[in-house]
Amino acid sequence: MARDLRGFLKLLEERGQLRRIKTLVDPDLEIAEISNRMLQYGGPGLLFENVKGSPYPVAINLLGTEQRVCWSMNMETPQELEELGKKLGMLQQPKPPKKISQAIDFGKILFDVVKAKPGRNFFPPCQQNIIQGDDVDLNQIPMIRPYPKDAGKIITLGLVITKDCETGTPNVGVYRLQLQSKNTMTVHWLSVRGGARHLRKAAEKGKKLEIAIALGVDPLIIMAAATPIPVDLSEWLFAGLYGGSGVQLAKCKTVDLEVPADSEFVLEGTITPGEMLPDGPFGDHIGYYGGVEDSPLIKFQCITHRQDPIYLTTFSGRPPKEEAMMAIALNRIYTPILRQQVSEIVDFFLPMEALSYKAAIISIDKAYPGQARRAALAFWSALPQFTYTKFVIVVDKDINIRDPRQVVWAISSKVDPSRDVFILPDTPFDTLDFASQKIGLGGRMGIDATTKIPPETNHEWGEPLESDVDIAEMVTKRWAEYGLNDLNLTEVDPNLFGYDIK
Repeated sequence: MARDLRGFLKLLEERGQLRRIKTLVDPDLEIAEISNRMLQYGGPGLLFENVKGSPYPVAINLLGTEQRVCWSMNMETPQELEELGKKLGMLQQPKPPKKISQAIDFGKILFDVVKAKPGRNFFPPCQQNIIQGDDVDLNQIPMIRPYPKDAGKIITLGLVITKDCETGTPNVGVYRLQLQSKNTMTVHWLSVRGGARHLRKAAEKGKKLEIAIALGVDPLIIMAAATPIPVDLSEWLFAGLYGGSGVQLAKCKTVDLEVPADSEFVLEGTITPGEMLPDGPFGDHIGYYGGVEDSPLIKFQCITHRQDPIYLTTFSGRPPKEEAMMAIALNRIYTPILRQQVSEIVDFFLPMEALSYKAAIISIDKAYPGQARRAALAFWSALPQFTYTKFVIVVDKDINIRDPRQVVWAISSKVDPSRDVFILPDTPFDTLDFASQKIGLGGRMGIDATTKIPPETNHEWGEPLESDVDIAEMVTKRWAEYGLNDLNLTEVDPNLFGYDIK
């Protein structure tokens, strides 16, 4: 399987999931418009080979389907991601083994961690070409501008690498960067992110913060950097665990940082604490333009790149977008970790249409009254990434939480709003959520759509309608005899049921 961007592009092309576009295209609005249409229909990844204003091709929409995200992580099916989640869950909260088999399983995971340790490449492909000083010109990189009211060109899928000036511990994050001049960009990160913490520490020491941006890396490393689960392991180790072997790293030329050796581009620079410029507005994942914020200014003194480099990018916006597909995969990884934290949860789902985190549907194996409410409250506090989840819908374990028809039926048939809906007012909230009455402060809603048991209800619940077991088995056996074997009943077109999904 692929271990760098070029290997992943080759894999997609071999599987019929990559289109090469040779026509001249403009990175200003046009590339995003073409890609957005592909995303709406689950279309293939795109490689634009003739980009206006730049000698370099642009790859986009490579992670535009759940299947391709799985491929990027060396897996074939989403179910395999849950096995990875079990492994990470054991590392997060290891328990003393009660059986020899459990001890063996844990030993295998520790061996995987040893194999995941990053290696060193002293002749890295990412440094085949070196540009320094006044020759640095970021305009040569074909950055896109996705929306007409965006403030400028952006980098979206770059690994932003910094280091704690006291401990030397690196942080790898994926943050948006805005082009400001031929050798400067602003970086947009939340104050709780690792890069922001490193900048505050550097400021306290009166030092500049060194920073490197790795562009066009193995998508598997991007997934590792985007996984915000509370395990005390570096993103490089995460990527090694995901891929089954350690990431090859290379020392930067002008800063004391390490980057993936097979990166297509590497930008090396520094941030002087206190130097800020306005950043934004830009189209955001909520589906609206965000605001303008003063953000740290990066000054770049060096660019290195591979021979004939490829620029990898994406953009945010109302789903479906690549970030939503990545979130669906991460949802699978979180599931076993969440079960470990909240034992009654059978499964959970973060629908893409709810921005992959605003609404959660969880199924529980209900055993006592009030359990649905308890599960909702536990969900909100289980992992940091659920802090901004606005709605939690709890259903019984026999409801397919990934089928909206079943979820809507459960809400409609099992919920009394006066009894089963509860609201937590004035909780910390996403500053990008314009629905909140006060920016940064909002309410949360829990909905108990489970079957009620006493004392939740004082009357008998209706008996659910089910087929006769013997008749159902007979019909299954005689299906071909009916002449219906040619019908595919496993794929459902929602538009046949009154929906309008294009």
